[in-house]
Amino acid sequence: MRSFAFAIVLAMLSVLTGRPTLARPHEDITVIGPWSRATPVGAPTAVGYLVIVNHGTRSNRLIGVESPAAGHVSLHQMSMAGGIMRMRPIVGGLEIAPGATVSLDPNSDHLMFEALKRPFRSGDQIPAVLHFENGEAVRAVFVVR
Repeated sequence: MRSFAFAIVLAMLSVLTGRPTLARPHEDITVIGPWSRATPVGAPTAVGYLVIVNHGTRSNRLIGVESPAAGHVSLHQMSMAGGIMRMRPIVGGLEIAPGATVSLDPNSDHLMFEALKRPFRSGDQIPAVLHFENGEAVRAVFVVR
């Protein structure tokens, strides 16, 4: 119930802020609020953030992401230990439990767009496809801000 309420709150925020936050819903998975930061010229990477809701009754796993804006997109985990930020790839995908909401945000797990084709500029809309273990392919558009 909490994940459903969270999804409703995010959808309402999109209406209030005028920013698109809800990507096309699918059978079990909904992607909410995909966004990225603008990058400086020459930057080889960019980050991607979003919320994933699993409406299904079975666990699912984000196993890959592709985007024409980057040579490769990977899942990364960020952690703080002793005041030092560490970032490492997430091996084996990112699990989304049944009924759960998983946030990829600036203070935790996130996507890394690598080998950028061009810089991400404020206002750009970056298309991507998220691939899940159950076979779902969810299209999302990351708004650059």
